[in-house]
Amino acid sequence: MALRRVFLPQLGGQLDQGTRSSTHGTFTAIAVPSVPVRIRHRPLRRGYTVLAVSLALMLSGCAEFDDTAASETAWRTPPELTAEQGPQPEGRRPPRTGPDPQQRDIPPPDGCTDHDPAVLATCLDTVTAVAAIAGTKTPMAIAGERRTGRVLRVEQGEKPQVIAKLKVSAAGGGGLTGLALSSTYNEDQLVFAYITTAKDNRVVRFGPGQRPSPVLTGIPKGRSGNRGVLAPDNSGALLVATGDAGRPQAASDPASLAGKVLRIDGSGDPAPGNPNANSRVIASGLHSPGGVCTSADGSRTWVTDRADDADALYEVTPGDELGTAVWSWRTKPGVAGCVDAGQGVTIATSIAGNLQFLPIGQRGSVTGKPTVALDGENGYGRLSGLSVLTESIAVAGTVNKDGGSPVSSDDRVVLLPIQPEGGGGGKD
Repeated sequence: MALRRVFLPQLGGQLDQGTRSSTHGTFTAIAVPSVPVRIRHRPLRRGYTVLAVSLALMLSGCAEFDDTAASETAWRTPPELTAEQGPQPEGRRPPRTGPDPQQRDIPPPDGCTDHDPAVLATCLDTVTAVAAIAGTKTPMAIAGERRTGRVLRVEQGEKPQVIAKLKVSAAGGGGLTGLALSSTYNEDQLVFAYITTAKDNRVVRFGPGQRPSPVLTGIPKGRSGNRGVLAPDNSGALLVATGDAGRPQAASDPASLAGKVLRIDGSGDPAPGNPNANSRVIASGLHSPGGVCTSADGSRTWVTDRADDADALYEVTPGDELGTAVWSWRTKPGVAGCVDAGQGVTIATSIAGNLQFLPIGQRGSVTGKPTVALDGENGYGRLSGLSVLTESIAVAGTVNKDGGSPVSSDDRVVLLPIQPEGGGGGKD
C-alpha cells in the first residue's frame, strides 16, 4: 500500500517522526496508508473554533476536533483553506479540504458508494439506533432502522448484513429507536431493542437465527412520545429511557413506566442494586429521550431529553427525580445519542445536525458552553444514535431521510470523534 506524508495537529504519543511549526500551531508528520483524511478549522458564533474530522481507523492516532475557545479579538488562526464551492447538484455537499496543500479532496458520494473512510455503511433508512461492537480488527456495529425495523451488522469495507427484521409501528416518533448489546455479547451474540408495536412500547431480545422474545412489555404508547433508548451500564444491567407517550403527567406517575429511566436485568426484572429492589424505575420526569449513557467507571449516568420548551441534558441520580437539567438548549437542536467522554459529555443532534461537547467538572457541574463540531457542510447532516467504539471514537447513525437533506449515500453509519482534543472539562 502506498504511503504518503500528512500533517496532523500535535497529538503526542509514539507517532512523532518530525514536526514543523507554523502560525497555525505545531503539526506532526507521520506516514499513513494512502487514504484521504480531512481536517478543517471553522469559526463559529461566539468565537469557538471547530475542527471537523473524517476518521480512518487505520491511523494509529485519532484526529479529534478542537475545543479551543476564543474571544472576539484573539483566537487561534485557522489554516488557509480553499474557497468554498457553490451548491452541488442533487443535494450533495461540497468536498471538504484540510490544511495540507498536498491532501486530496474527498469526492462527494456516488450513489451508494461513499469515498469517506469514516463511513461504515450507506444507503440505509433512518438509522436511529446503533451499538458499537468493540474489540474487533475492523470497525463494526449493529445498526437499526426506525421505520423498517431492520437490524443490520455493519463493518468497514463489507456489505451490511441484515440479522433481524422486527415488526414495528413508526407512528408518534416510535419504531425501532434503541439498541444495546448484552454484557456477554462475544459469547451469546444477544441484542436488545426498544420498539413500538401496535399495542405498546417494549424491549425485546434476539440472537442469531432467533425470533425476538419480549423482555419488558406494557410501556405506554401514545400519539407522540413513543421514542425510547437503551444503553448498558458498566455492571451488566440495561438502562432503558422511555417517552411519556404524549402524557406529560405520566412522567411523574410512579405507577406508570412512561417518562422514566429504568434499570433492568436481561430478563426485564429490576436489576440488582436499584434503590428500590422491587422497582425497575431509578428516575422519572422524561418527555422524549434521545440518548442515555454512562461513564466507563459507572459513576455517572446521563440522559438527553426533548421537551416542548427546550432540549436538556440530565445527570441521573438513582432514586431521585431528574430535577434541574445540567444544561438546556432553548434553540432545541434535537438532542439525541450521548457518550460520556471522561471530561464531559458528547451529544449528537438530529435537527441541528452536529456534535456538541459539554465540559463537565469533577463535581458534575458544567464548566463551559458546548463546543460544536461537524456542523453544516463539515458534517454528515442529522445524527441520532451514538455508541462508544474506542476511547476516542464513537459510532453514529444518520437520519437525513427523516426531514433532512439526504445525499445519495444516506442514511449512513459513520465514525466520529468522541471529544475535542485535550478534553475540555475542568475543576469546579
